[in-house]
Amino acid sequence: MPLWIAATLSAALFQCWRTALQQRLRGQLSVNGAGVVRYLYGVPFGLALLAAYVLATGQSLPDISGWAFLGFAALGGFTQILGTNLLIMSFGPRGFAVGTAYSKTEAVQGAVLALVLLGEHLSALSWLGIAVGVGGVLYLSLAGRNLTGAELLRATVQPAALCGLGAGTGFALTAIFVKSANLELPHQDPVLRALVTLCVANAMQTVMQGGFLAWKEPEQFRAVFRTWRDSLPVGALSAFGSACWFTGFALAPVAMVRALGQTEIVFTLLFSRFYLKETLKRQEMIGALGIVGGVVLLLLGAMR
Repeated sequence: MPLWIAATLSAALFQCWRTALQQRLRGQLSVNGAGVVRYLYGVPFGLALLAAYVLATGQSLPDISGWAFLGFAALGGFTQILGTNLLIMSFGPRGFAVGTAYSKTEAVQGAVLALVLLGEHLSALSWLGIAVGVGGVLYLSLAGRNLTGAELLRATVQPAALCGLGAGTGFALTAIFVKSANLELPHQDPVLRALVTLCVANAMQTVMQGGFLAWKEPEQFRAVFRTWRDSLPVGALSAFGSACWFTGFALAPVAMVRALGQTEIVFTLLFSRFYLKETLKRQEMIGALGIVGGVVLLLLGAMR
């Protein structure tokens, strides 16, 4: 199995796991407080991963003082914060499904942005796989709402959908900027570059969102440290997941990594079925098959 596929599937699994644990923080922390947890408690685990990799491979660290690298890392960190906040803002009581569905267009948005900004070209089969996979996500998210075509079109201009689309754009730009930062590092090993980028970006995110939290919500800033028992595992899984995402971005086109990462939803359904013993609905099975079919087409396109 190519390393980028293993890394992306691992990233999707870690992300699914982190999301499940992060539910414990609901009611304890605000949107910004929960966001800071991911980065603050993720920094030491990211540094540990980097140190372990350096010791295992005997390599030296690259110079990180380049302005281009630091600029791209900062932009990637900021757009991830922005995307996460927009996604949470889309979770209104009447817009959860629509907001979530439109945020998952990040795979298509990422493919277009990577083509324009990075010059990444995909085969026709891979484009078809991305389209089928996103279609499966949209069906899975919107099935059962009995929306007509006209109603779905009108829903795209509602706040939940706009926030969802904005979140998708934020996550797509994050992938672009992270890959650009990775490419700016003067080192031959893409995995080492990915881990260095992760540590620098997480430190920047902690300063950016942590500083904002301390300024605007000082009580929440203190609560971030009081909830360390629940927050520490979230930070660890966030660091492991981001390390895998960044490695995937370093080794393969952004669009393919994001599209394969849609398997996170399949992992969620499997967790629901086999761990929680919940019965899957017909539309959930159809949507999951659509996502899996899209992934198969994507991988077939990658091998051509």
